[in-house]
Amino acid sequence: MGNGTLDGAVIAVAGAGGPAGRAALLRLAEAGAVVVGSDNDPQRLAEAVDAARYAHGGATVVGEPVDLLDLASARRWADGIEEEYGRVDGLVHLVGGWRGSETFTKTDLDDWEVLERLLIRTVQHTSLAFHEALQRSDRGRYVLISAAGATRPTAGNAAYSAAKAAAEAWTLAMADWFRKAGGEQGPTSAAAILVVKALVHDAMRAERPNAKFAGFTDVKDLAEAVAGVWEKPAAEVNGNRLWLTEKP
Repeated sequence: MGNGTLDGAVIAVAGAGGPAGRAALLRLAEAGAVVVGSDNDPQRLAEAVDAARYAHGGATVVGEPVDLLDLASARRWADGIEEEYGRVDGLVHLVGGWRGSETFTKTDLDDWEVLERLLIRTVQHTSLAFHEALQRSDRGRYVLISAAGATRPTAGNAAYSAAKAAAEAWTLAMADWFRKAGGEQGPTSAAAILVVKALVHDAMRAERPNAKFAGFTDVKDLAEAVAGVWEKPAAEVNGNRLWLTEKP
């Protein structure tokens, strides 16, 4: 444990209490990182943190409930991590949510209100809160998890796909800032987008044993891909969509 580029890195994980967050905590702890998770559900977060600690004895994995819909709270979280550990080397954004409709004409704009907060506002707040600390790092990474629907929306997922597309655009703007900050030498930090069709985990398979989940990405494979972002040079991943499913 802890013999690669993530050894000793300090990584924040937003949305750490969900299945993808749990997998990320486990994988990053296994790699030797100090992992600081947040979630809006304190009990779910505590269970995820305890699971990662138990699986990787000696790893530093902590959790903090943070309201990522509040920019000041996100900034306090980022500043607190840097003050506590002396650096921030990554933010993995796993805050999710989905609302859909049977057809385009039946789209409920109330769904947009929910998804705008979950999928766009939290990205805005975490990126604004963490970007300066990530630029100070020698291996800073901002990792957004997005969906193939942002590139090719379907009729019943107008609100979801539009929100994902907006989150991607915001992340790519941050990538351009990293590029410009790097000057002629190129970026030293990066903002990257991991694109999936959808995610699947063991509990979903247990609930639907006959389902094929074609094209879905297992949360463990997603966590592996997240860790892999640090294995590549910043210039190679900055501003890029890294596809974990078939590209439309």
